[in-house]
Amino acid sequence: MYKQLLRPLVFKLDPEKAHYLTFDLMKLALGNPFGRFMSKSILEYKHPKLKKQLFGLTFENPVGLAAGLDKDAKVFNELGALGFGFIEIGTLTPKPQPGNDKPRLFRLPNDKAIINRMGFNNEGVDAAVIRLKNRKTKAIIGGNIGKNKVTANEDAIKDYEYCFNALFDVVDYFVVNVSSPNTLTLESYKIKSH
Repeated sequence: MYKQLLRPLVFKLDPEKAHYLTFDLMKLALGNPFGRFMSKSILEYKHPKLKKQLFGLTFENPVGLAAGLDKDAKVFNELGALGFGFIEIGTLTPKPQPGNDKPRLFRLPNDKAIINRMGFNNEGVDAAVIRLKNRKTKAIIGGNIGKNKVTANEDAIKDYEYCFNALFDVVDYFVVNVSSPNTLTLESYKIKSH
């Protein structure tokens, strides 16, 4: 059904619009207890050999969703019903930022790939924290944090500290994103050891 009906329709849309339409459809289908239950009963697979303990966390399986899809923690509860062992939200920055100019998401149909040049677009960490406090999924949630584009590199640590403190009580682990090759001022940022 997906390849014959849904995929051709979605591919007629701009890639970024299709991305957000998928979020709306996901909320419609999985934004209720019945939808989440049905999805989990079909997609969730548990087996002792898949379970992993790392850094004090118990992962039901090693298949996770990397940051970039749910930048603003808008569908992490719904994604939790798809069988992932963990879900990483972000990259989040202290202040909201629009990201790069559009178009910034490109399909490569022949390669079955997408090029993402979004540029850390997000509503800011505080908006995500509000949504994360309404956590319904038992999936492990990671917080991917970055610096704002307008923050000078020498002040970047303040951005990471702000995001870390804001997310500390609502995520299970952190990923520090120190590079975005397609964002001015983030392409060459390096953490300097003191």
